[in-house]
Amino acid sequence: MSTGLCYDRLNNNEGWDNPVILDRLSNAANYYGIHPQLAAGFRYLQEHAESLPGLAPGKYEIDGNDLYFLVQHYNTKPLAEGKWEAHRRYFDIQYLAEGTELMGFAHLDQVRIKKEYDEAGDYALFEGDEGSLCEVTAGSFAVFAPQDAHIPGIAVDEEPAPVKKIVVKVLI
Repeated sequence: MSTGLCYDRLNNNEGWDNPVILDRLSNAANYYGIHPQLAAGFRYLQEHAESLPGLAPGKYEIDGNDLYFLVQHYNTKPLAEGKWEAHRRYFDIQYLAEGTELMGFAHLDQVRIKKEYDEAGDYALFEGDEGSLCEVTAGSFAVFAPQDAHIPGIAVDEEPAPVKKIVVKVLI
């Protein structure tokens, strides 16, 4: 799949209208200008990309709660088992260190609230069948902003597979 492209696999359409940043980590410098802490998150990933997948799953601070990352090791799941989520206070940089998964994306007005916003966890859950799926391979990342509902961890062709992901949380 080409860098920067997603497709509307949820509705079996050829086109898509949901822009999302999807690229290779080697190109992350192209996005430094979006937000200073986003640039810091990308730089951290670039400097430590080889060692991060070996860390135990959990939360690791870079700059306190302003910038931190989560190491996640899991098996992808069928789309029907996925959960749409969104955050208000943080950008997500979801970097796939090992494996391949689909990440869904929809504008908040394309999904319906399922669980109201949880301030402590900075998330709300949604449901819906609109949006697009992006195939994200090892060495690639997707960036999700607060206006983006996203559904990560989805199996390619409904075949669960192991992945190692680093999610950098960037306070806005």
